[in-house]
Amino acid sequence: MLEEETLLREIGSPRILVVGDVILDIYIRGKVRRISPEAPIPVFEGGERIYRLGGAGNVAANLRALGAVTTLAGCVGADPEGERILSLLGELGVNTAGLVRTRRRPSTRKTRFLSRDHQLLRWDEEETRPLEGETAEKIEEWLRAGEGPSFDAVVLSDYGKGILTGGVIAAAVEKARRLGIPLVVDPKGRDFRRYRGATHITPNQLETETATGIPLDTPEAVEKAADRLLREVGLQAAVITLGKEGIFFKTREGGKGRLPARARAVYDVTGAGDTVVSVLTFCLGAGVKLASALKICNVAAGIVVGKLGAVPVSREEILREIGLGRDSGKILDLDLLKGRLAAARERGEKVVFTNGCFDILHAGHVRFLREARSQGDLLVVGVNDDASVQRLKGKGRPVHPLRDRLEVLAALEDVDYLVSFSEDTPERLIREITPDVLVKGEDWRDKGVVGREWVESHGGKVVLLPLYPGRSTTAALERLKAAEQEEGEGGPRKPPSGEGKG
Repeated sequence: MLEEETLLREIGSPRILVVGDVILDIYIRGKVRRISPEAPIPVFEGGERIYRLGGAGNVAANLRALGAVTTLAGCVGADPEGERILSLLGELGVNTAGLVRTRRRPSTRKTRFLSRDHQLLRWDEEETRPLEGETAEKIEEWLRAGEGPSFDAVVLSDYGKGILTGGVIAAAVEKARRLGIPLVVDPKGRDFRRYRGATHITPNQLETETATGIPLDTPEAVEKAADRLLREVGLQAAVITLGKEGIFFKTREGGKGRLPARARAVYDVTGAGDTVVSVLTFCLGAGVKLASALKICNVAAGIVVGKLGAVPVSREEILREIGLGRDSGKILDLDLLKGRLAAARERGEKVVFTNGCFDILHAGHVRFLREARSQGDLLVVGVNDDASVQRLKGKGRPVHPLRDRLEVLAALEDVDYLVSFSEDTPERLIREITPDVLVKGEDWRDKGVVGREWVESHGGKVVLLPLYPGRSTTAALERLKAAEQEEGEGGPRKPPSGEGKG
């Protein structure tokens, strides 16, 4: 993957046009404590609401996270949900010049009810009839207009909500042909011939079987289905995503290949197709060859299935994952970590959490982490980033930058996962993770353990472990300073002692 890593680092900011069904994803977190006396159903106590972009909006969000200059065309309702969608797109810096607001149909929204990150119910509110009248005409006119920004690639994100009519597809194909750029489709429906004029298509297994009528139960059947798509849609390449079986592709010239899925626990497949089509279009728009582009797509798909909901995958995450493929794979961002922990809890595993700066790793750290790990089934370690270490420890700290500290900790057998945080305390991180066991040094007994109330209110416990006299980062630095002074002054000095976790 070294070649792909280099390519991804060198890609600039290709200009991508997204056309399709924009969706507002709403997540309502809550708790289920009892069964209703009225019927054998859980009683859901609603709490926090989270708003995210779905459908073509998620594709646009992914492209922005990759660094693309992104423009979105489609429509939203003249309603509060439409306002929310426009606000989210504005925060990301997505150009909405091609997005039409209409009073004739509501904004599409999907509301998911979650208890401890598990979906209990999804409620869809949508209008799926094909777009027509003035709204469709405005989108087509905007696409056909000769003026306006130029693009390096176009992606059609079809969720079957009626935005991608024959006229809208034809206008997008015409624009791509006029500019001589790739047009990539994430399809929906039974007849993919409606996308004729596209260069690439990215159906999943079910979508491919539905469109071709070929059960994909053998490698030969997968290739036969790809051949049919190439022929009937007039494509340059067909890319079929096969879940745990990876990605298969075949080109018009006969080139083909299969990329095995990146091994990881699958937490939530929501948005995985958006991620693949986004990364593929981003790479093709930047001139990357198909085989290399799909290797990068495969890494990105492995990341997104470990996250909750439709969440963009950034270029930095992909680069980090490529790099972690060469080492431990323990260093995660918060979204990916939450997915891993949810999968662990499904297996009945107890999650332990502790945190620290871990600036100069010493025997006290190693013993502390070993004892912390013994309190459960897996250990998550939160690590202060460089700015927070400097605020907490003062000038000259940290001695080692965050990446080095994470790499050293990842080499320890007792550490399962690592996540960094930028605040002075791990309060937010603890609330996001909600560990079963929170571990701190016994020196925190009188200072008050950050996160204790949250953990205990969720049925967890706090464990205070003994520290090891004479082992601390501060003491080690003082001994080094004393040794330097002794060497400089030519006289002996008694090294200081200390204790703690550093």
